[in-house]
Amino acid sequence: MGWLRRHRSIIPYLFLLPGGLWLIVFFVLPLLTTLSVSLQEGSLGSGYRLTFNFAIFPESIMRWNEQFVRSLQYGLIVTILTMLIGYPMAYTIAFRGGRYKSALLLLVIMPFFTSFIIRTISWKFILADEGFVLGTLKDWGVLDPSFRLLATPMAVISGITYNFLPFVVLPLYVALERIDPKLIEAANDLYATRRQAFLKVTLPLSMPGVFAASLLSFIPAVGDYLNAELLGSRQTTMIGNVIQRLFLVNNDYPQASALSLVLMVGILVSIFIYMRVLRGQELGT
Repeated sequence: MGWLRRHRSIIPYLFLLPGGLWLIVFFVLPLLTTLSVSLQEGSLGSGYRLTFNFAIFPESIMRWNEQFVRSLQYGLIVTILTMLIGYPMAYTIAFRGGRYKSALLLLVIMPFFTSFIIRTISWKFILADEGFVLGTLKDWGVLDPSFRLLATPMAVISGITYNFLPFVVLPLYVALERIDPKLIEAANDLYATRRQAFLKVTLPLSMPGVFAASLLSFIPAVGDYLNAELLGSRQTTMIGNVIQRLFLVNNDYPQASALSLVLMVGILVSIFIYMRVLRGQELGT
């Protein structure tokens, strides 16, 4: 106790120790292990040895570049869709929810009460060619009998958007809830229209929530494989499907590890560029 009194400045850092140890054990060490595995050569039968095979990274990018590009495209589309759907939802709950805010937020997070896999399989039934949605529309003559949604990019993007929409609504709601309504009233008193008040006051003040929400949708959407597996086809394969297959089916651990690291670096670069663009917009305003 006497030592702590003499070194009070390090007390805040001691509170970081449990979380720091957790990150080291469950993030840093697995990441270093993945890097080590990616630089190895061999087979599951004969064993692997560390050869520092850095050529595996450009080879992985060249071999699976189509899946990389498709994953980034799907992630970007899903992020835009979730923002377009989630921002109005969060805005309505924050400013128009009244005494029903808790109930509305419960509806937002209610899908989390069900397994991710079950929710995705439910979408498979909903989008089935002869399901109760498309089948009914085909029986009514609204859709052509050959029309289908399953095994298409639209089905995969729809499934990912649905699954990650709550991750967008919640941080947006928190950011909007913190905005003082008096600031918007002041803008109206200064003869600003609703659109001007939103663009000049509400939207800039909610940008931290927009940034967090976009990351919470983009990052898992790019790495997702379950929606592409259950709702898509070979033409909608994402890089997550390739990594999963290399790890669990082909037992090609170096290739799978290299793809995982390349995907992580690609996401980090995308986030860095996004941060610079967003910071430039904030300075411009």
